[in-house]
Amino acid sequence: MENLFVVLHVFIMLLLIAGLFVMQKKHVSFSKRVFTALGLGIVFGFALQLIYGPASHIVTQTADWFNIAGGGYVKLLQMIVMPLVFISILGAFTKLKLTHNIGKISGLIIGILIATTAIAAAVGIVSALSFDLKAVHIDQGSTELSRGQELQQKSEDMTAKTLPQQIVELLPANPFLDFTGGRPTSTIGVVIFAAFLGIAFLGVKRKQPEHAATFSGIVDAVYAIIMRVVTLILRLTPYGVLAIMTKTIATSDIDSIVKLGMFVIASYAALIVMFIIHLLLITFSGLNPVTYVKKAFPVMVFAFTSRSSAGALPLNIKTQKSMGVPEGIANFAGSFGLSIGQNGCAGIYPAMLAMMIAPTVGQNPFEPGFIISVIAIVAISSFGVAGVGGGATFAALLVLSALNMPVALAGLLISIEPLIDMGRTALNVSGSMTAGLLTSKMTKETDTSVYNDSSIVIEAEEA
Repeated sequence: MENLFVVLHVFIMLLLIAGLFVMQKKHVSFSKRVFTALGLGIVFGFALQLIYGPASHIVTQTADWFNIAGGGYVKLLQMIVMPLVFISILGAFTKLKLTHNIGKISGLIIGILIATTAIAAAVGIVSALSFDLKAVHIDQGSTELSRGQELQQKSEDMTAKTLPQQIVELLPANPFLDFTGGRPTSTIGVVIFAAFLGIAFLGVKRKQPEHAATFSGIVDAVYAIIMRVVTLILRLTPYGVLAIMTKTIATSDIDSIVKLGMFVIASYAALIVMFIIHLLLITFSGLNPVTYVKKAFPVMVFAFTSRSSAGALPLNIKTQKSMGVPEGIANFAGSFGLSIGQNGCAGIYPAMLAMMIAPTVGQNPFEPGFIISVIAIVAISSFGVAGVGGGATFAALLVLSALNMPVALAGLLISIEPLIDMGRTALNVSGSMTAGLLTSKMTKETDTSVYNDSSIVIEAEEA
């Protein structure tokens, strides 16, 4: 009998997928299809939970089948991350017109990413203190305890090395290992390796332009192929979102989510404030923030629903170009933003956790010296955060370990992780686009006529 119900649920899922496919054939916009998938997934997930309960064997079996679409979609995103980061950084070097400005451009982008992450940490701190968030108020169930033990083990593996040793670990001793994502800092390792190849390309371009031209052509060809692969994956987003949301809602402990509702509210309050700061920075640069919101909306919707900064990279770059940012700067900003200074995952989240956990170790969270140290550590630790899943956890482990706080308490938030991760990822992407936009404005390379052209809006399927 149970198998019959599972088959019925899978059949309903296939019908919903068919409905999304019909919407695609009728050329309904990508954003509308993604939000439709999000809504359908939430409704279907709640229905399964109310009828059977999240721990039901039927729900567990059904979720396994749904995971073919949801988990498969995430796997495809993970598959393309490293090739995408590598070719985007390398392509940034081959596409930059003013090669003598590379140091200035990369310095500005990294500086803006780190500065905005420090600001994001401050915003997270204010939010946590304003909402009086404390880890002692959260119940520890078996799932939370298990997650806490897992994080504790990860932290011990990381803290076995000194800070100088951890800095050296960022360097790619074996770039081919980093292409497999075999290390927590693999993304930054790939970025560094690609940057070295890019710098070497510039040297060859001056002395042997014919070889540089050949190499540039190869990079352009590979870039086009990789971007095409990404486009094919992005077209699966509505289906992946539908399956992921249905599974997440159906198997989540709603009571735990309700109990942690204050953290969710505080997190989104901080995320919204930080997004407003992005808009203020854009306004101060002399650009219309409303235009930015209109053009950034599709990529932020994708980031929100997919929870993947890396998956959003092609759309990120195209969107920056639709704002008049040169392709080279857009590539640098988008790619660096995957591993450096993610405002949501590496800024707000670990700062809020530090404020929550501080009272449990006898630390006064209102102490100015402690607040300054949290902001500084968050900013420094924001290097090497992965762009697909787990980035926020990695950042939290680094920050809490540096502050000598019990990292296991971070496991208390496992039930609401997917919910807040959507907003964090959207803010990460906005942060990298803001860095690209401000950098191009500072270097006087922004094409304001393109920026102000409201008809140029990029959808995911155009990436």
